[in-house]
Amino acid sequence: MLDIVYYPVSAVLWLWHTVFAALLGSTSGLAWVLAVVFLVATLRAAMYPLFLEQVRTQAVVRRLRPETEALRKRYPDDKQRQAVEIQKLHRENGAGVLAGCLPMLGQGLVFLALFHVLRSFDRTGTLGHLPFQATPTPMTPEQNAQTPNYVFDAADVQSFLSAKLFGAPLSATLTGQPSAAIAAVAGTLMLVAAIATHFTARAAIARQDPAAAQLPMLNTMTLWVFPAGALIGGALLPVAILLYFVSNNAWTLAQQHFVHRRVDAEASAAEAAAAVARQHTVPKPGMKPQPGVKPQPGAKSRRGRR
Repeated sequence: MLDIVYYPVSAVLWLWHTVFAALLGSTSGLAWVLAVVFLVATLRAAMYPLFLEQVRTQAVVRRLRPETEALRKRYPDDKQRQAVEIQKLHRENGAGVLAGCLPMLGQGLVFLALFHVLRSFDRTGTLGHLPFQATPTPMTPEQNAQTPNYVFDAADVQSFLSAKLFGAPLSATLTGQPSAAIAAVAGTLMLVAAIATHFTARAAIARQDPAAAQLPMLNTMTLWVFPAGALIGGALLPVAILLYFVSNNAWTLAQQHFVHRRVDAEASAAEAAAAVARQHTVPKPGMKPQPGVKPQPGAKSRRGRR
């Protein structure tokens, strides 16, 4: 059903693994680790314009808050008219509705695709398949090792199944194959993912609208429940997926900081330009304002020349 997403994601992963396998060796587990990390970097970089547009839209919405409140007061008993006028205001100022949804949708599709592709390297069990997918018939280890996985051939499948990170197989889960190495690696990745999720949420809450701040339950969920979900649910995920989570959350945290600084600088520059424009429209002392005529910068009053 989602092959249109599975194949591109697997192709990017295959490309990076081919690059690092050429440098580190085809049997290197580090080549697979770096392939997952650079897959995240590639896909998130491709979605960077969408995230930038999302933050810019949020900044426009915050700037238009006084006008929005005025519209609500103008139509207190007509919620439909309120919505129409507010959407019109946002549209006239370049705040698109889809701009806030596309980055989340893109990240969700990428996660589902990567989850499916990585889980499909090991088809000897049923753990980890998505709810809307038909549960495939389990293969024997021999059948699985000889079966290609999207753009990966059988040799690539065998390479992934033998790949390890500090002694923990990338295809292993904490609950499925408990060992000291898996517990150490998976536990560390789960903890880092939870911490990164918490601080990403904290940075987002620090910039949210006052109206959103009135929803403490939602803030509590993003600050504590979601990180706890990453910490607890991570026990069911393969090490490779946990590596994806850590890489993705680290990218999000850094990208938030960079993009917010850029958008804040753009807003400050726009405010400074608006202030200069207002100064040029204010009549100078001794000059009588003329309706419909804007004084030119540096123009002298006739009264002052007499």
